[in-house]
Parts: sequence; C-alpha cells; structure tokens
Amino acid sequence: MGYVIIKDLGLIDYMECWQLQQKFFDGLIAAKTDATKGEQSWMTENHVVRAAGQEHAGEAQQTLLLCEHPHVYTLGKSGNINNLLIDPAFMECIGAAYYKVDRGGDITYHGPGQLVGYPILDLERLGMGLKDYIHGLEEVIINLLELFEIRAERSEGATGVWLAATGSRPLRKIAAIGVRSSHFVTMHGFSLNVNPKMEYFSYINPCGFTDRGVTSISRELGEIPEMDNIKKTFAEEFGKVFGLTFQP
Repeated sequence: MGYVIIKDLGLIDYMECWQLQQKFFDGLIAAKTDATKGEQSWMTENHVVRAAGQEHAGEAQQTLLLCEHPHVYTLGKSGNINNLLIDPAFMECIGAAYYKVDRGGDITYHGPGQLVGYPILDLERLGMGLKDYIHGLEEVIINLLELFEIRAERSEGATGVWLAATGSRPLRKIAAIGVRSSHFVTMHGFSLNVNPKMEYFSYINPCGFTDRGVTSISRELGEIPEMDNIKKTFAEEFGKVFGLTFQP
C-alpha cells in the first residue's frame, strides 16, 4: 500500500494553488528522474529523496490537495473559448477570474461551496494508466455520493460524474474531472459541487455541453452538508479506491 500526504488548503486563490501543485508535481517528477539515473539520494534545503522503491519525503511525496477557490473559470488546453458566455467586463462585475490551463477538458467553474481536489500521484507506483486513474476518480465520487443517498453514474463519452435524467430534469453533472500527466505523474483533478452558487454555471456551457444540466449535493438533498464532512468522506473513499494511506 502506498502513502499520500493530504493537505487541506481551505479557500485559496486559483493561481496560488496552481503554483503550489506545480511545485509538488515537479518535485515528484524530479525524484523519479533521479531514481532512474540510479542516484541513492539527493538533498535540497527542504527535502530528501531516497532511492527508488522507497517512499519519498517532502516535495517528492505523493500529495492530495483539497480546497475551495474564489469564483474562477478555467479553460482546458483543447477547450473552446466560445463556451465562456460572458465578456471580461461582466466577469469583473461578478467577481470572477479566468485562466487558460494545461489540463484536459473544456471550460469549468470553481467557487466557494465546491470541493476541489488536486491529486499529485505517481501512476506507476499505483500500477495504473491515465484512463484507469480517471475511472478511479469517478468511482471515488460515485461512492461518496452513494453514502449521501445520491445515485450517480458515468456518462458514456464524457468524463465526470452525472445524475440520470429524471422527469423534467435532464442528465446533469455534479462533478467535473480534468487532469494532466507527465512521466505518469498527475496534476489538476476534480471539482465536486457541494453547495456552490449555481448561477455562475449559467455563464458558461459547462464542459462544452449545451444540452445537459448541472447540479449539487445541496440541490439534490434539499439541505446543505458540512464541507468538512464531505472532505473527510472523500479522503476515506480515495484511500480505498487507490489503495493509499495518509500521512499527516
């Protein structure tokens, strides 16, 4: 069983968090590169990386960042800017930022009341490829929602976690997934709608879709769950699905 450090960052600026995950991402890749070269260890001011086959400390350790962001829209590297339906002046009026980022997927929204997670993992350690990893992230969220008596599913041809169409309600997304990997190391991740301001989704075609809806845990349950409880439950299911234990 592998290990991962979990860090709860609370409410954090998107760019600040992006730079932080890039730091862990680069550190994990550097550790793999040095191990491949056969180096026994190397040291910097802040961390030591041990030989291949051992767990890495500090920046080289696998990490799960959990957080919320102030209002922000992000567009994946292959996304269509036309799926952002508002101009910069209106975006400023609603207090939202915009970034084009290096993950997969189209446009998405992050904001307070939404759990965002960035796993920086070595998929070779986990013995899986990128497709299985994304499938695993979906499974974690599906399992979490089941514990809150929300039946969720995958949608063929689209990543993320969805709720089936019911009555007048269309197929609707409750969690988005967009990742990047290099040298089998991952960054970016998922967003789960717990209790965000849903009107912010009306300013985009979420993930590029025009015929599907968006929902949240609070909208489905009719009550607002505690974010700390959602984080705790996510961490437990994440550990089960990926066979990981957490270090403080």
